[in-house]
Amino acid sequence: MFVSLRNGPFIASPQKTSQSISIIRPKTPIISLSPKLTNLLPVAVVFRNSDHFLVSPLKPRWENSSYTAFRKLPVIRAVDGNSELSPVGPAKPKWENFLATAASLYPVYVIFGWFVACFKPSAFAWFVNRGPASYSLSLGLIMLAMGITLDFEDLIRLFLKRPLSILFGCVAQYTIMPSFAFIISKILGLPPSLSAGLILLGCCPGGTASNVVTLIARGDVPLSIVMTSCTTLGAVLLTPFLTKILAGTYVAVDAIQLSISTLQVVVVPTLLGSYAKSAFPAVVKIVMPFAPLFAVLASSLLACSVFSENFVRLKSMVGTSVASDLSPLQRALMLFSGELGAVMLSVALLHYAGFLVGYISAAICGFKETERRAISIEVGMQNSSLGVVLAAAHFPSPMVAVPPAISAVVMNVMGSSLGVLWRYKDPLDSEKSTKTKSDNL
Repeated sequence: MFVSLRNGPFIASPQKTSQSISIIRPKTPIISLSPKLTNLLPVAVVFRNSDHFLVSPLKPRWENSSYTAFRKLPVIRAVDGNSELSPVGPAKPKWENFLATAASLYPVYVIFGWFVACFKPSAFAWFVNRGPASYSLSLGLIMLAMGITLDFEDLIRLFLKRPLSILFGCVAQYTIMPSFAFIISKILGLPPSLSAGLILLGCCPGGTASNVVTLIARGDVPLSIVMTSCTTLGAVLLTPFLTKILAGTYVAVDAIQLSISTLQVVVVPTLLGSYAKSAFPAVVKIVMPFAPLFAVLASSLLACSVFSENFVRLKSMVGTSVASDLSPLQRALMLFSGELGAVMLSVALLHYAGFLVGYISAAICGFKETERRAISIEVGMQNSSLGVVLAAAHFPSPMVAVPPAISAVVMNVMGSSLGVLWRYKDPLDSEKSTKTKSDNL
C-alpha cells in the first residue's frame, strides 16, 4: 500500500495496475488510520497544501517484501499548511523523548528541593554563598535555553494572525496579578518586605513552565508560547514600573536598576538564544534537546537555594523567640503558623486569583475554550526566578525574595494540578456547556 497526495512535497506515483480511489480532503487535515489499516501499514503520512489524496489497494503481507522495513518506520503526523501545529517530521528518538519527559517533571524537582531546603539547608550553601551573582548567571542561562527554542519569525507571524487574543493575554498578565498582589498584601497585613516581594512576584512576566502546563491541559500552546515571549520582552519596562508604583510605599524601589537587570538577565539572553538558532543551526540542533531539562533543573536550584537561605533565617528567629523546651514538631508548627505560613497563604491566593480571574475574563470576552485555558495558565504562572534575582540584587532585605522563592513550589503544584484536571475534560465539551448556560440565562 502507499498513500500519496497531489501537490505535496513528496509524491509517490500510483501503480498503473492498481485502482485509485479519490477522496476529498476533510476539514481537519489530519488522518488517523483505522486499526485494520494500521495492522497492514503502521505509517500515516498526510502532506500539506493538498486538495485530495489517492489511496491504492494494499498487497497482502506475504506479497509485500518491504513490510518488515515499513514496520520499523515511525508514525508521522502532518498538518495543513495554514495550521499552527507542528509540520511534517519524523518521530523523535527515544532519548529525546526521555529528556522531554524528564523536563516535564519540573514540579517534582521543586517539591523535592523544597523538602531538602527545609531539612538540610546546607545542601544549597555552595550556591547561596556565591549569590547574587550565581542567581543572575543561572537565570541568564535559563533564558538562553528558552531563546534557542524560539523562532521570532514564527512568533511574529502568529502575532499578526491572532493579535486580539495575544494582546488580551498580555494585558491580563500585567493587570490581574499586580492588582491582586497589592490587594492580598493589604488584606493579610504582611510586613513591608514580604509585601514588596509579593508585589514583585505579581509584576513578573509569565513563566516558561506555563507552556508545558498548557500542553498538559489541552490548551492553546502557540498562544501560550507567544504570550510568554511578549510578556518577557515587556518586563524590561512593565515589571520595574509597576513594582515602583505598587511597592514603592513599602520599600525603596530603583526602577531604572530593575529595568537594567531585567534587560541583562532576561531579554538579552533570550535574543542571543534566538539569534544562535538562526546563525548556528547545526550546533543548536545538538544542544536543543537538552535545553528544557537544563532550564527546569537550574530554575529548581535557584528557587530552592533562595528558600533554604531564608528558611534558616526564619527558623533562627523562631528559635530565639520561643521556649527552648518545645519539641521539633511544635517549633515547625510555630514556624509555619507565623510569617512563613502567611507568605505561603498569600502566594497561593495570588496564583489562585490569576488562574480563576484569567479564565473568567477570557470567557467573558468570548475566547474559545483552548484560549481560555492558555490565558488562565499564563496569567496564573509567573517567572518566579526573575523575582528571586531582582529581589536578591536590588532590595536590602533578604525577605523580599521569600515570596518568589515559595512561589516556585506553590505555583507549580497548583498549575500542574489544574493542567491534569483539564486534561480529562474535553475543551469542546466545556465550550458547549458554557454556551448552553449562557443561552439559558
